[in-house]
Amino acid sequence: MDAFQTIAHASEEAFVINRSRFIGRCFPVETEEAALAQLAAIRKQHYDATHNCYAYRIGTRGQTARFSDDGEPSGTAGMPMMEVLNANGITNVLCIVTRYFGGILLGAGGLVRAYARGAAEAVRAAGVLQYIPGTALEFTVEYPRYGAIEAFVRTSAQVDALDFAEAVHIRVLVEDAAADAFCAQIVERTDGRCTPQRCGTGYLIRPKAGES
Repeated sequence: MDAFQTIAHASEEAFVINRSRFIGRCFPVETEEAALAQLAAIRKQHYDATHNCYAYRIGTRGQTARFSDDGEPSGTAGMPMMEVLNANGITNVLCIVTRYFGGILLGAGGLVRAYARGAAEAVRAAGVLQYIPGTALEFTVEYPRYGAIEAFVRTSAQVDALDFAEAVHIRVLVEDAAADAFCAQIVERTDGRCTPQRCGTGYLIRPKAGES
C-alpha cells in the first residue's frame, strides 16, 4: 500500500478577471471513467461556456494523468492546472476550470495565471487529506478496564469499530511502524489481560498539516 493525498470533498470557487468569469472545481475520483463522467456532466451543465479546461490524476502514485486546454492556446490552461495538482501532492482528483469569455483578451501569461488560480482556489476550498498505510488490530476488553485505555486508544489510533456488548470489542488502525508499541501499551494498561490481534490493513485518514 502506498501513502497518498487527495481532496476531502468536492469544491467550487468563482472569480472574474477582465470580464471573463472563471469557475474552478475539484472532484474526488478513483478511476479515469469516473473522471470522464464528471467532466461530461460539467460540460453538459456549462454547454454555453467558452472553455471547460481540465486536469486529473488517478492512482496512489498519480499513474494516470491527463489535461486539456480545451481550445485555449497550448500550454495556457491544462498544464498550469496540472502543476497545481502536482505542487499540492494530490491524486484521485479531477480539476475543471470553466471560462466564460468577457470580450477582453488576457494574453498567454494572463491565461496561465487565471487557470492556475482557478485550480489553486478549488484545491484550497476542497481541503487535503492524507491516506497513511496502517495495520488493523482488534481486541476485547472488560468494562472495568476500558476506562484505563479509552483515552490512549482514541489519541493513538483511528477507531474503526467500537461494539459495547458483554465486553467492549474494539477495532482500530495504527500506523505500521507504531503497531508493536501500541500492542505493548494495551497489554501493559490492561495488566496483561488484553492482547490486540492483527486482522488486516487499511488507510488512516488525516487532514494534511495546516488543514482544519
